Parts: sequence; structure tokens; C-alpha cells
Amino acid sequence: MTRYFALVEQEGDSAYGVTFPDVAGCFSAADDEDDLMKNAIEALSLHLESQPLPPARSSAELNEVPDIRAAILAGAYLMPVPLIVSESRQVSANISLDKGMLKAIDAAARERGLTRSAFLIEAARHEIERR
Repeated sequence: MTRYFALVEQEGDSAYGVTFPDVAGCFSAADDEDDLMKNAIEALSLHLESQPLPPARSSAELNEVPDIRAAILAGAYLMPVPLIVSESRQVSANISLDKGMLKAIDAAARERGLTRSAFLIEAARHEIERR
């Protein structure tokens, strides 16, 4: 999975600003730090939709960029953001699960009014966004 580093900055009580040094013109924001990853993933995915992927630098490489180093010294930080590309088509996948876990998944999906597949996709997306 390709990951791009986002530079997260915030001044005072303002929203958190997110820019991607390796993806020109891509930005996002969030009022709450807990929403940063979800918003950054969405911005990155939409911005790079149907475009060639630019090379992604490492955090060590980005730390050598004077403007980025200055921002970090002023309180900003780098956050790795996974690129989740929607291919707009469904594929079938055969997976093995413990029978009890499958029952728990199906029950949780029913409670939420979701199919098993939709529930598993939502759970996976949540887990990816948490990191």
C-alpha cells in the first residue's frame, strides 16, 4: 500500500491543516485531531483519482527539506496517510473465519442494517484509518 506523508499544522484554536509535500495541491483540514486521518485519506484518494502517482518520500527525506523542518520545529508533525484507491468494482474474495467469529460478524452486521461484506469493508476501513 502506498503511503504519503502529510504535514499537520495547527495554530492556536484553529482547525488542523493538512498538506501533502509530495502531492502538490492536495490539502485537507479537521476541527478535531481524531478526524485528521479520515479526512486526509479522503482528500488524498480524491486528489489522485485517475492520475499517475507521484513518488512518495520517506519521513527522513522530508525532514531534510528546510521548510518542512522549520514547520516541525514550530510544532507541526508528519503523519503517514495510506492511499486507498477506489476501483469502482466489486470482487469476490474467499476468506476463512472461525465459525463463532462469523456468527458475531453477521449479528453485528444485522444490527447495523449492513450486509456481511459491507460490515467487513467498514471495519477494515476503520482499522486502516486508525493507523
